Amino acid sequence: MSKEASSTTAGATDDGNELPRQLEQYELEPLPASLDVALDEPPRSRFRILAIMVALSLSLFVAALDQTITATAIPTIASKLHSAAGYTWIGGAYLLGNAAGSPIWAKLSDIWGRKLLLLLAVALFFVSSIICGVAVNMQMLIAGRALQGTAGGGLLQLVTITVSDLFSVRHRSLYLGLLEFIWALAGGTGPLIGGAFSEYVSWRWCFFVNLPVCAIAFVLLCLYLDVHNPKTRMLEGFQAIDWFGSLSILGLTLMLLLGLQFGGETFSWSSPQVICLIVFGFLCSLLFIYSEKRLAKYPLMPMELFNCTSNIASLLVASAHGFVFIAGEYYIPLYLQSVKGASPMRSGLLLLPLDLSEAAFGIVAGIVIHRTGRYLELIWIGVVGLTVGTGLYITLDASSSLGQVVGFQLIAGMGAGLLFQSPIIALQAMVSQEDTATATATMGFLRNMATAASIVIGGVVFQNSMSLQSSKLRAAGLSDTLLNELSGASAAANIALVDTVKNPVELKAIKAAFAWSLRNMWILNTCMAACGIVGSIFISRQRLSKEHTETKTGLKKDPLPVAESAAPAIP
Repeated sequence: MSKEASSTTAGATDDGNELPRQLEQYELEPLPASLDVALDEPPRSRFRILAIMVALSLSLFVAALDQTITATAIPTIASKLHSAAGYTWIGGAYLLGNAAGSPIWAKLSDIWGRKLLLLLAVALFFVSSIICGVAVNMQMLIAGRALQGTAGGGLLQLVTITVSDLFSVRHRSLYLGLLEFIWALAGGTGPLIGGAFSEYVSWRWCFFVNLPVCAIAFVLLCLYLDVHNPKTRMLEGFQAIDWFGSLSILGLTLMLLLGLQFGGETFSWSSPQVICLIVFGFLCSLLFIYSEKRLAKYPLMPMELFNCTSNIASLLVASAHGFVFIAGEYYIPLYLQSVKGASPMRSGLLLLPLDLSEAAFGIVAGIVIHRTGRYLELIWIGVVGLTVGTGLYITLDASSSLGQVVGFQLIAGMGAGLLFQSPIIALQAMVSQEDTATATATMGFLRNMATAASIVIGGVVFQNSMSLQSSKLRAAGLSDTLLNELSGASAAANIALVDTVKNPVELKAIKAAFAWSLRNMWILNTCMAACGIVGSIFISRQRLSKEHTETKTGLKKDPLPVAESAAPAIP
């Protein structure tokens, strides 16, 4: 792991508030510790600070938007491209790229600096969005989505890491809360935008809409983001990359998730293909651990991070949260369209309670942590709310009212919103500033891995459950053709056929089959949320420091000890 020198950049206002001087390198006024103080800053300073935060927010927005924008459009896309098998992988490929690439982006930013890697990630996201938008078949779309997910993983990580570089642990919670609002806004509007495009314009605009946003973010980052530039030489940087660790983590991610995806559908669970993928994926995890402990000079994921029980617990909570919250955003629209007969546009509107409650409670969490320094109680409330809300989804069937659907989303959204940043703060409170980037990247990788696994495993559970319903659907009188189209992997991509069924007995059986299959998936997610409750018990309470230290990237072998390079913050 690269070492980073730290130096204190703390200051004070006349009223005693702490002002980190991190942004003095921009030739700006110091960035205030709270937004109400920012209103008193000179107009020029306020504009440039605003420009930096807008650039980071837009970068986060497109990365989060593309996690959910296809949720309501996937049935239309699968139909237009004549590929039922692509239903899961339109979303899964994006999340898979997120999980596989995120720790690599973070370590590269340690070597070459945050700004360069942020610009590369935005540019790659721009190009991959064009590939997705002009895709002529499902294979091209999935390849574009994987590339887009790789870039999105970099954006999600680097935005969080950059904010963590700019503020102390106590104060960064407020800004992370504001970014959580952007995240939830993107997640909330994603299905709505995707449904509107697929229903009224073209599904291709789900990807073309990213282009102007990426362009604006790129220009603002070029003009205003002036963080530390280590000026690492290209050859020296390439030699410092943890190549073995990078390849093994890619192998772990791809083989394990592909094995889970293929199991029970493309191949049987006892087939050599599935067994080999899962076994070799597990072996890659062992190779990765060995590489990080023994081989890597600058490891992607320092194993020392796992020596602390509280760190492991925080990572477990974040992983459980990632697994569960994305399932709601991805599969609630499937329930609404298949069981309740909602259009893509209407299902996007009906998903807003989940996303708006996530946004509201994300901001609440940021304000509470910023004002009080308390995060553990928020984690406890969050994991319980997420478990209860997801557990209530199990009761949804064809007779459930829209009031129940909305109410359950509000509970689950409250729990999920409290957990976006509080586990990050809990983890960062236990590590030094120089280790903050790698610790944040580790949590980001595990959370992204969990979200990708949730889509894939949830799809496997749903598809296998629909296959088990074939006998009931046949007994209800469905033709063999319709039965094949509503079984297994084909079911999710052909929900438009539900509206064509006129026989009330057949229609009732089809809706019951979809509801029962989704119910099994919700049971799985409730169990995962309960694991988050167990993990939260072991998270330690730490006093959040108001002292801010500047993170210097690059290949620093002998940094000054933090105790020598950081003076106490001015109260």
